[in-house]
This record gives sequence, C-alpha cells and structure tokens, in this order.
Amino acid sequence: MQHPESARLFRHVSAERADAYRAIMDCFAAARRQFRLHLRSDEILHETRWRERMPAAEELDGLLAQLVDWGNLEAQPDTARVATIEDFYRKRLLYRLTRGGEAVEAGLATFAETLSRHGELQSVALDDILARLNSLAVLAQADAPDAAKVHEILRDLVHVFGSLADNAEAFMTGLARTIELQRAEQDAVMAFKKRLIDYLERFIGELVTKSGRIAQRLRDLQDQAEALLALAAEREAGDAAPGDAQAESDAYAQRLSVWRERWRGLSRWFVADGRDKPQAELLRASARAAIPRLLQAVTTLNERRAGRSDRAADFRRLALWFAACPEPAQTHRLWRAAFALSPARHLALSPAETAAATSPWGEAPPVRIHPRLRETGQLATRGGPPRIRERSAERAQLAHRLAEESAQTEAARQRLATGQETRLSELGTLDRHAFRLFLSLLGDALAAQRHPDQAVERSTGDGSLTIRLEPLDADSRAEIDTELGHFRGRDHRLLIRPIV
Repeated sequence: MQHPESARLFRHVSAERADAYRAIMDCFAAARRQFRLHLRSDEILHETRWRERMPAAEELDGLLAQLVDWGNLEAQPDTARVATIEDFYRKRLLYRLTRGGEAVEAGLATFAETLSRHGELQSVALDDILARLNSLAVLAQADAPDAAKVHEILRDLVHVFGSLADNAEAFMTGLARTIELQRAEQDAVMAFKKRLIDYLERFIGELVTKSGRIAQRLRDLQDQAEALLALAAEREAGDAAPGDAQAESDAYAQRLSVWRERWRGLSRWFVADGRDKPQAELLRASARAAIPRLLQAVTTLNERRAGRSDRAADFRRLALWFAACPEPAQTHRLWRAAFALSPARHLALSPAETAAATSPWGEAPPVRIHPRLRETGQLATRGGPPRIRERSAERAQLAHRLAEESAQTEAARQRLATGQETRLSELGTLDRHAFRLFLSLLGDALAAQRHPDQAVERSTGDGSLTIRLEPLDADSRAEIDTELGHFRGRDHRLLIRPIV
C-alpha cells in the first residue's frame, strides 16, 4: 500500500520552481555517487548546475526548506565550522538525501534511461553468457565447488542475460520503424538501409553460432544446476537478518526459488521445452523479417520516384485543383475533363426522374436525393432511391402531446407549490397529474427520512422545488381523494415551495 506522504516526494517535479528544485536534487545525486554524506548551502550554491540564473543565498535557503518540508531532504545543525559563540547561534545546516529522496532520484533516473534507451542486439552478451556457463561447468566438476565463485558467476550471468533480454525486447518492439520508413525521406531511408541490413546479418550469424553452443552447455549443466543454485541461495541467505530456525529456512527457500526462476528463464531463451520455440529462435525470426520489410519500404520509395499511378494521391491532387477553381464554370469543366460525365445519365434514378442523355449537368432539372445517400454515400438497396416518407403530421402530434403534458405538469406544480404550510388532510381532491407529482415529491422526502418521527426537507432532482415534511401524532390520519383512488396514511405538515 502506498504511503500517503509518498506523493509529496514528487511535488518538486511539477512545482513552480521545478527547474531549480531538479538542479538541487541532481547536485545531491552527484554527491551521493561520490560518497559524500552531507552538503552545506554554500557548497550547493556553487556545485549545482543551475539551468537559469544562480539564486541568492536567501532564495536558496527557501528552496532547501521546501525540499525538506516535502521529505526529499533532511537538515541538521552544522557545528563543524563553529569558532565563536556567535557562529553557534547563527543558523547553519547540513543537508542530506532522505530514503524517500534517494528512491525518487533512482526512479527518475531509471525512467529517463528507459525512455532514452534504444533497442540493441548484443552479440557481445552472447559471448559473455557462454564464457560464464563454461566457468560454471568447470566449477561443477569439483568435489566441493567454491560457493563464492559460483555465486559471483551466477550474478554476472543474470546481469548479462537481463541486459540481453531487455535490449532484445526493445529491438523487437521497435521493428515497426521499418514500416514508418515508407513515409520518411528518401535519402534517410537509403542511408539507413545498408547499416540496418549489415547490422542484422552480423547479429543473425552470431546468434545462430552462439545460441547452439549455449543451449548445449545448458543441457550439460542440467543435472548440476540445482546444486549450484543451492550454493548461491545458501550464501545469500547467510546475509539475511538473524532470526529463528524457521525464518532462516524461509529465507533460504525464498532465495532458492528466485534462482530457480532465473535459471528457468535462461534455459527457455535458448532451449526448446517441447511446447514453445525458444526466445532466441523467435528473435532470429524477427530480425530476419525486418530485412524484407525494409526492402519493401525501399521499393515503395522507388515506385513513387518512378511516377507509378497512385489513386489516393491522384484524388488528393484533384481535390486541390477543384479547391483552386475561381468560379463554378471552371469547376464543371474540370469535372467533365476528369470523369467524362457530361450527361447526367449515370445516376441510378427512377425513369420519371431520369434526365435526358443529352442534358448537361447545369441544365438538368433538380432531383430529390434521399437523405441516406447524402449521409453515407450509398443506398440500402440497389436501384432507385426509396420515396421519402412525410412525417410532418406525426411531428405535429408529438409536439401537441408534449405541449399538453407540459401544461398539465405546470398546473400540478401551481396546485401543490403554494409556498404555504398545510396538512395532508387539508389538501382536498387532487387530479391524476397533481397526484403523480405529489407522490414523486413525497417519495423524495421519505427517502431522506431516517426515522418516522423525523422532519425532513429535500429538493427535487431538477432543483426547481423544495418539500418539507413534518410528521404529526402517530395516531393522526390523513386521506386524499384522487381520480386514481384514495390515499391514506399518517398526517404530516407539508410545505412545498418553488426555488427561485
């Protein structure tokens, strides 16, 4: 669960003086890499690479105080430079990164590195993996393998393999770039083509050669792998915090499970498990597929340069010509020249509406076009368009009914929303419209009532009316006569008023 104060650690990234805050935190991160535990304000002032102007000393103190308040830094009195009593009472502070501040800096550094990282196909990593597997094979032949050397080689192996897997994943994801090259400039594509093809061919050759040797070495180590992983897990468990026997056993089991998972992932990368192909083979196939995709992009550019017809490009160019026509007469001439449609006979109309074959567009009689043809460019069925149904009578009937219902609702509101307090037993007879409005208001009020003897006041959902309901004696009764029947229940004081 995230700590509620952890979000404050990132406030300096989006604050008003974000550039100054980030420059200060970069200075502390650099000091941390140099194993310096504390910094003084004058050191911060001169060692920070300010993106803008250098702040004054008082301004820097305010920035540091704000970072301390957010939890990125912590301050303590500086007594190392005290020479007089006056220096002792003067405010001098030492600043250092908090644990939260260190975590934020590490996270931001990882974030920036991930965004700027480009996928690589690391041939050198294959050599490193094979070399470390050979070293493990030598250690596995010993009667008592050196646990420290086994642990060191496994850690290096995990590091190298993790880098290879991450970069390969980034490369496989970025292979779509070859498709985007179809829309790039010709010179950029031609310059990139040869470098990419040479790069892929070199890596594919290395991968074919090295992956087979790595897979064979993994098969040879399959029987000794469990013992080697147990040595590494036992050595790591020895560094765990002291506890009882059960805690030590759990620490060993947890670390052994982690090492088994890492070894299983390494094996699946190079050795087929009978169900799925190894990841190295999939990577090789993806790298090989990038070459024809790049060649297709080059072919597309050559076709454009050769001037081959492109219907979409032709229509876009024709649209620009139509837009540039200064008067309708030139637009009609361009239409006839582009599509050779001088007569209006090409429209699929009924015989009564079809113009003569010799009628020009400008002189043809107007034709009623179905709305569906205007909206979608096509009709539901082949042939002439269906007749448009006249719905003016239905619209008039709906408008009349809507006006009638609005008048009935307004009359019911005037009947009930008098703004004067009354009792339910004194409402008298209500018509069906007033009674329905009364039931709606009563339901809103009773829904907010938590006790039968509680007085409630509630506004309607549209905010136009307010109803106040106050219960009377428990044995009081009220009866309202309506066109829909009789309404009986406990008597209440009722106040309904409009909200102005």
